Amino acid sequence: MSTPIRRQRIVLASTIALACASWILLNAAIIALSRGFLPFDRPALMRMPFAWQIAMPSLGLIEQLALMGLVAALCRGRSVAPREALIPERATALREAGAVLAYAMLAQGLGWWLAPLLGSRPFSFHLAGTLVGCSVPPTPHEALVWAAYNGVVYAVLPGLWFVRRYGAAGLWLRFDAGGRDLRVLVSVLMVEAAVQIAAMPAILQTPPALWLKAGPVALVLYGVGTVLPTMITVYAILVPRYWRITGSRAAATILGGLTYAALHLIEGWSNFDSPRDAVLSLLFVMLSYTGPGMFKSYVTLRTGNAWVHALGYHAVAPHVLFDTPLVARIFAIS
Repeated sequence: MSTPIRRQRIVLASTIALACASWILLNAAIIALSRGFLPFDRPALMRMPFAWQIAMPSLGLIEQLALMGLVAALCRGRSVAPREALIPERATALREAGAVLAYAMLAQGLGWWLAPLLGSRPFSFHLAGTLVGCSVPPTPHEALVWAAYNGVVYAVLPGLWFVRRYGAAGLWLRFDAGGRDLRVLVSVLMVEAAVQIAAMPAILQTPPALWLKAGPVALVLYGVGTVLPTMITVYAILVPRYWRITGSRAAATILGGLTYAALHLIEGWSNFDSPRDAVLSLLFVMLSYTGPGMFKSYVTLRTGNAWVHALGYHAVAPHVLFDTPLVARIFAIS
């Protein structure tokens, strides 16, 4: 076995071992701190037993790993070398990734400070009430300001900067001509939607007329507020550069997952009433969003197309499926 291949296998094994150990320690820390109760504002889950609430992220991770297997099978024998070649060389990638990470963290801090001045809760990558509900739903003003801030700060500004420098192809924002990207997108969307409906059949209780009226609003609101910002900042810009910097798809996948979680540090359900609750909130964000962020990274790296995760594993499932009733409530759609 050649030395480069041996080195790659050592890096892969070490990365996976470190990730598994970190996941176990993260769960252990949350269980120890929570003392049998998670102090979060999540009305949709309030009746769920504590053990199930703790297990949900790990069960989700199992499904995400299975989806990675599906993507690997669909991409077998496929090379993304032409798209990989568009990533800048390592020194440039390192400099750009550092600058974008600093920019994103500053934007998070600005959003936490600015939002209350605009009559909103601190901005995160999710609108308050997303997926799990909240005791005080957002107002139309809050929802629109949240979407506008995230759309401009995380999608429009970095997108324009990097598209001018590298073009849409250089940001992995083009579909392949043979339809392989579309096949992966549709397959992932169908499986993920089926899993979510099976896990939460209450989704189907929404009247069809309300889906027709509020569903498109949810698609646009979340598309501007979280789908496009996530796609541009994390998956079109950062994840390809992580791959160039580390030389490892596994390491880039994990780094993408951690970055995705870091952009959700303050969620609508977070509780900062005490130091213990604050630490629990931050740890649970990492537990809840690292897995989905890793899958988004993986499918992006295997296809060389940032749109695949955005449309197949974000815009419709979960946000239209789960959040259409919330959007209907916010905008009084009936």
